[in-house]
Amino acid sequence: MTDKNDTPTGRADAKENARSRMVDALIALIAEGSDINHDRVAERAGIGRRTVYRYFPDRESLMQSVWERVTGLAGPSVTFPRSEEEMLSSLPAIYEGFDRIAPLATVIRSTPQGRAVRMSERKRRTESYRAAAADATQDLSEEDQLLATAMLQVLHTTPWLEMRDHWGLTGAQMAKACGWAMRTLLADLRARKGRPLEDVV
Repeated sequence: MTDKNDTPTGRADAKENARSRMVDALIALIAEGSDINHDRVAERAGIGRRTVYRYFPDRESLMQSVWERVTGLAGPSVTFPRSEEEMLSSLPAIYEGFDRIAPLATVIRSTPQGRAVRMSERKRRTESYRAAAADATQDLSEEDQLLATAMLQVLHTTPWLEMRDHWGLTGAQMAKACGWAMRTLLADLRARKGRPLEDVV
C-alpha cells in the first residue's frame, strides 16, 4: 500500500502543514513577547532547526511569513494599493478585517516583535504608496511628496488600534472617517497645484 504522504499531493500537504506549524509558533512567540529566532521557532513547533531554515532562510523571511498570515486572515483585499482607487475602495475591507482578527492585529500593532513584522514589508509598502499617490503629489517638491504620501499611508491602515482603544470605533466607522480624511487630503493636494504644504489653499 502506498503511503499517502509519499505522493505529490501528500508531500505538498505535509510541507504546507509544516509551514503552518512554524507560522503558528512564530505568532505564539510574538504574542508572548519572546525574542524571535529559528531555534525558538523550531522548539515551539516541534520541528528540526534545519527544517525551519529550509523554509525561512533568514529573520526577514520569518517575519514576512507572519505578515502573510495576518493579511490572509484579515481578508483578500488587505494588500498594498497601487492607485488612489485601490487606497479608497479597500478601506472597509482593511478596517473590518482587522476587527475580525482583533487579538492578532493588536499584537502586530503594539509589540516590538509586531513592529519587526511590519518593517519586513517596508520596501514593498513604500513603493506601493508612492505609486498610489504619484498622480496627486506629482507637482509637489520631493520633500512634500514624501510627507503627503506618508500621511496617506498612515490613514490607510495605521490608526486602527488607536481609534479602537481610545474611541471605541468599529472597523466600518474607521473606514468612513479615514476615507473622508483621505479624500479631503487628495482634493487639497490637487487644488494647491504644487504650492508647498505649509501654504493654505
